[in-house]
Amino acid sequence: MRLLAALLLPFVVPAVITLLIWALPGDPAEIICPPERCGGTQVLAERWNLDQGPWHFFVTWMGAAFEGDFGRSWRVQQGEDVGVLLREAVPTSATLLLLTLIPMLGASAAAAVGWLPARIDNLLSGIGTIPAVIFSLLFAAVVEINYGADSFGEEGTALRMLFGVVVLCLADGALAGAVTGVRALFAAERSQRYVGVALLRGERPLSNMLPNVAPALIGQLRARVLHLLSGAVVVEVVLRINGIGDLLWLGTLMQDFGVVLAAATVFASFSAVLLAIQAVAEIIVALHVRRAPALSAPVSA
Repeated sequence: MRLLAALLLPFVVPAVITLLIWALPGDPAEIICPPERCGGTQVLAERWNLDQGPWHFFVTWMGAAFEGDFGRSWRVQQGEDVGVLLREAVPTSATLLLLTLIPMLGASAAAAVGWLPARIDNLLSGIGTIPAVIFSLLFAAVVEINYGADSFGEEGTALRMLFGVVVLCLADGALAGAVTGVRALFAAERSQRYVGVALLRGERPLSNMLPNVAPALIGQLRARVLHLLSGAVVVEVVLRINGIGDLLWLGTLMQDFGVVLAAATVFASFSAVLLAIQAVAEIIVALHVRRAPALSAPVSA
């Protein structure tokens, strides 16, 4: 089911957006460029492939997207190749996400093995109640006050990225949820009888628990990454980080459906990849557990 969902997601999301474009009141071309401003609306509709209905638009756009052609921006940067905008935005968002995952995965691993004390959970949960937008506004003010007109220079941009990592990690319970979720998972597994048997045999409990908790860990990781992706939209918009979330927001705000389609499809494709990785990992774990040697029956006296 996860593999099927992963295959369908990159098609379903742009299809839904296409239907929403045509569900809006009025003609799509007139929404993008009203007749009082654009005299040749019909010409624009033909140029943007909006003149033959939603199905033709969707099929044509998807076919071109598979070849790497996402069309051109309608309003964000009119006439600019959307693929160029994506190539500039995606690496920024990927860097932001990877830098945020490093402390989250480290803290989760420390919680799993007991290196991170449980008393810190309440502190992390308290910090996590602060919304990402509040943190972002605070840090954006710090950057603007300290750098002013140079806030988009090399140092200002680096500081925005650093603050973005801090906000994504701490705000909205991201780090707290990761730590407490992993800690609770391993605590519940340690209470299982087979872990006690492994200890009596002199085996390490972690190596015995990992195959059993791996599917749940993978599911938690996928949920955390998607949580970070949704939060990245707020962080990039408020801190003015030129990532895919900021591009999606600009496209939505300016009704540039070409940019919205491309950015949303990138998000959907990334989510599909995470689903596929989770499905494959769960299959591998299941095969590993099935191939594990069965416990020998106890010998009667």
